[in-house]
Amino acid sequence: MRRRPFARLTGAGRGPAGTAAGGAADVLRPVAVLARGTARLAVDARRRWSATPPERRGPTAFLAGALLLTVYLLPYGPLAAGAALLAAAMWAGRGRPAQEPEEDEDAAARREERLAALYEALVPYFSSPDDPHPLYAHEGDVEQAFGDAEFDGDGRLTALRLRYPPYFRDGEPEARARIEQLLYAKCGRGREYLFTWHEDDNRLDLAVLDPLPTDIGAQPYVTAQGESVLGFTDAAGVRRTLPVHAGSGDRDEPPVLWRTGPRSAEPHLLALGQPGTGTTTLLRSLALQALPHGEVLVVDGGSAGEYGFLAGRPGVLAVESTVGGALALLRWAAEETERRLLRPAPGAGGGSGVGGGAADGGRAAPRPLWVVVDRPAALTHLAAAGRREEGQRLLEVPLRHGRAANITVVVADQFDCAAFLGAAVREHTRARVVLGPASAGQVESVLGAPPHTTPVYDVPPGRGYVRLGEGPVHRLQVPATPDPHHRETPEALRRAVLDLLPQPLAAGATEAAAADVDRVGR
Repeated sequence: MRRRPFARLTGAGRGPAGTAAGGAADVLRPVAVLARGTARLAVDARRRWSATPPERRGPTAFLAGALLLTVYLLPYGPLAAGAALLAAAMWAGRGRPAQEPEEDEDAAARREERLAALYEALVPYFSSPDDPHPLYAHEGDVEQAFGDAEFDGDGRLTALRLRYPPYFRDGEPEARARIEQLLYAKCGRGREYLFTWHEDDNRLDLAVLDPLPTDIGAQPYVTAQGESVLGFTDAAGVRRTLPVHAGSGDRDEPPVLWRTGPRSAEPHLLALGQPGTGTTTLLRSLALQALPHGEVLVVDGGSAGEYGFLAGRPGVLAVESTVGGALALLRWAAEETERRLLRPAPGAGGGSGVGGGAADGGRAAPRPLWVVVDRPAALTHLAAAGRREEGQRLLEVPLRHGRAANITVVVADQFDCAAFLGAAVREHTRARVVLGPASAGQVESVLGAPPHTTPVYDVPPGRGYVRLGEGPVHRLQVPATPDPHHRETPEALRRAVLDLLPQPLAAGATEAAAADVDRVGR
């Protein structure tokens, strides 16, 4: 037998019984809305009161009492307050109640156990024997210390707000690091956490960060002259976005912009990382961005041929991977720096400008020069073995005076060779990048400040941290810029890199450019 719908089975909507039932439902509906709104207002008031720090609860209660007394003394004050409360309850209770999914009791119990275990683990750090009313105590009130908590499908914390006592030394980095390490271990390793300390409210917010996008490849960026895109970071860290073309389509992403040139406060850059973490990718990306407005010379200390695709292109002065050629190129860069410093400034020499007066031989102002050096420590070792001039000593002049000469030096090496970097490299590279798996101590030793998130060890190539001068530490994802001549490079990425290169010079033009560089060097 076919079953009838529920409305027909109960007789709703037809006959006297249905009419009576419908009338009763219409009468009870405003009551249900009012009850639901009152409950929501009560829950919201309790949540706000729980989030209020203890030292602010007294003034808040006094202010609320004074306000209630003032309303009571006003003519028709209680009536107006009652009407306003009734209207607020009706407004809060509007709409149908949300149908919350039925939660597994076991999952809810596991979440409570996780919060309780985290609370107990924080007791030794947030308690004091001299505190008569401790916020953290064994078998204490978890709800009083913890605010909003969010979990993922596996029952792991993704966000948490916790309060801590005022006597905790939240101004000391060591004390903060202990708490962050504990939360990282208890909330689940393998994820990147952001810790936001609110010292004025004695509150700590924990949040799990989403991975940075890895589908952005090499492409022309909408930047001003003198700006280079190191990579992309979190939206909360920068105030600007750039339109990019990614694997999932066109969108806007927040970039980390590095400004170079005579007015830059961080004219040179140092990138460190483990092998295969993307330091060479970063150098290739910067070289491609420099070509439209400047000139590039590349020293490949690793002799891996990662920059061979740049050879013979307009704007690329030379690409050297041999010891003798690299030393000659660095020597030319040092001499070129001195020549640029000796050029008369605009308006000097009796009014002859840089743009072609007699003082400078009628030559135009030189274009920005980028000196890209990959693995200088290996080059230094090979030069010392052959009893040649040390390559890093030749970098001292461009590093010290490159800012005034409009010369930018970009250096990349591995963590294992960081101790062999010269003093000039360590002193004058104020823009720093750390790529790949690294501990918080390693990141701080390179950037001069600890990371604001917990480092993870399972990261894609090009993932790391960046700091420009004395600025904040940002997460960084370098755009994919592989070697287009490598056989394992995907066709889409290979074509994207080749499209950014200017058309190669003809054979005669290449020889003429090389002869010009050699003549200037002499």
